[in-house]
Amino acid sequence: MEIPYGKNHTLQNTPKIVFQIIGTLILLTTILQYYPLIGYPSFLLFKTSSSLTSSHDFHEVRKHSLSVSSGEKCDIFKGEWVRNPDAPYYTNTTCWAIHDYQNCMKYGRPDSEFMKWKWQPDSCDLPIFNPAQFLEVVRGKSLAFVGDSVGRNQMQSLICLLSRVVYPDNAYKVERLQGGTSTRWHYEKYNFTVVNFWTTHLVKAKEADPNDLTLTGLVNLYLDEFDESWTTQINEFDYVIISGGHWFFRPEMYYENNLLVGCHYCKENVTHLDMYYGYRKAFRTAFKAINSLENYRGITFLRTFSPSHFENGNWNGGDCVRKKPFARNETHLENIHLELYMTQLEEFKTAEKEGIKRGLKFRLLDTTQAMLMRPDGHPSRYGHLPGAKVDFNNDCVHWCLPGPIDTWNDFLLQMLKMEGGKSRDSQV
Repeated sequence: MEIPYGKNHTLQNTPKIVFQIIGTLILLTTILQYYPLIGYPSFLLFKTSSSLTSSHDFHEVRKHSLSVSSGEKCDIFKGEWVRNPDAPYYTNTTCWAIHDYQNCMKYGRPDSEFMKWKWQPDSCDLPIFNPAQFLEVVRGKSLAFVGDSVGRNQMQSLICLLSRVVYPDNAYKVERLQGGTSTRWHYEKYNFTVVNFWTTHLVKAKEADPNDLTLTGLVNLYLDEFDESWTTQINEFDYVIISGGHWFFRPEMYYENNLLVGCHYCKENVTHLDMYYGYRKAFRTAFKAINSLENYRGITFLRTFSPSHFENGNWNGGDCVRKKPFARNETHLENIHLELYMTQLEEFKTAEKEGIKRGLKFRLLDTTQAMLMRPDGHPSRYGHLPGAKVDFNNDCVHWCLPGPIDTWNDFLLQMLKMEGGKSRDSQV
């Protein structure tokens, strides 16, 4: 790289310190150009999104990730995985709530080391989930998981973790709510309710003409219309965890104002719009729905995108066979996963600003960094019997139970405690 010194300047007469200063300035300029989110761990970010590029903006989005433990503050989402020989804290034989597709030990996964890790933040300790403390913090409250099967995966993890204190056969009721597919669990002793609202895209969606075989698997998404199966149900909830992402990889027709505006992986004679278009609009509409609810006074958590770990293919042939977590320098969030993650942060920031006007709280449950580093935690082929007829042979999207997804509830408990919910027994 040539540096202009002027016509009469000779390199031989230039003090060595000048070259050192110039080299330092070049290095700093390069860092700021390629890592504008300098406050965030650079190994996570490979490139940046166009509309959330300043360090100030990024910290404004992530400010709620600060956790208070024993008087200290730290970012609980920035860290690494360390061994934990005491884990797991439940098994597939002690918890009946595990869905078969995530019941890896039931279906013969031969290794167990993937269960023996815990998340270690850089600047503090993140306590292992304490079920008795959690139940005291949420006594008399309600929690909703809004999203797809990965969100349900977290809910099942929570139920299993709580089963150490309250046995499932004494602690739940299952109901069907009007307006959509939902499952409700109620812990009578604590007057605590957990509900899973199933929604694939967060907005109104329906299958394209089922009678037209050329449209098999195609979904019509109404990007500006609420999915009322959950938006009409959450008014009275104290906590709502919203998430989504993996369904947007499928073929979709995008509608706005009830008109077809484009599609993703569909007909050639329709305007092509990439998945990021639908993803952004869906989160924007979902947040708009929350901010428009007159009686809603709960705290909304955005659980950030959970990366998949397919190698040598995708759903149709890829697999995830690694046996241990990635180290910091072994992986980077990039390409599609980075774009989805940054899109979430941008829409979250906008929604939070609108919510503040109504006194609503939005919090970021940022699981992306931690899960990016866990290629070993997926079911792969161990979510079904060998030879069984399933939609996919190797699952590298969902998470084994027990497994790394249990850490999401470590995060959740710490964040609920930050919100002022305290155990009534300080010794718990």
